[in-house]
Amino acid sequence: MILLHVFWAFFIPNILGYGGGPPIIPLLQAEVVDHYGWMTLEQFGDVLALGNALPSPIATKLAGYIGYQVAGIPGAIVALIATIAPTAIAMVILYKFLHLFKNSPQVSAMTQIVRPIVAVLLGILAFQFFASAYEATGIWQTAALTAISLLTLEKLKIHPGIVVAGALVYGGVFLQ
Repeated sequence: MILLHVFWAFFIPNILGYGGGPPIIPLLQAEVVDHYGWMTLEQFGDVLALGNALPSPIATKLAGYIGYQVAGIPGAIVALIATIAPTAIAMVILYKFLHLFKNSPQVSAMTQIVRPIVAVLLGILAFQFFASAYEATGIWQTAALTAISLLTLEKLKIHPGIVVAGALVYGGVFLQ
């Protein structure tokens, strides 16, 4: 039964997550943290940060790790299949329609409408992570990490993976 829950926890967000990895993350967080309770928000944030530091699509990395944590190797396989299946099915079935309607104003309008929704979902997720970090580490360390991350990303143009890795090292050394 747990494998069925793992399948649905990853299949539903990937069916509904229009636009790739970023829109899927809040939906996946709702399933894994809120609905099934397999992880805390802090654990999900750690997995997300680590997954963002590694190459390849974020959804498959999250699926493999979380599926493995919940149900071992069979859980990882089921979670990966549930993550990949919606896209594979859609690509096979909808390829001709996509080619026919790629310049349609309705498709363009749909894409324009979805973008702000994705931005709001990611903003809510970021706020939840920030609030969780504030509760766990306090205002000064949270503010310092936020400011240093912003500075290194925007002004110094350091790769986000390096910034995430640096924050992970800082947290491992100073926040235990």
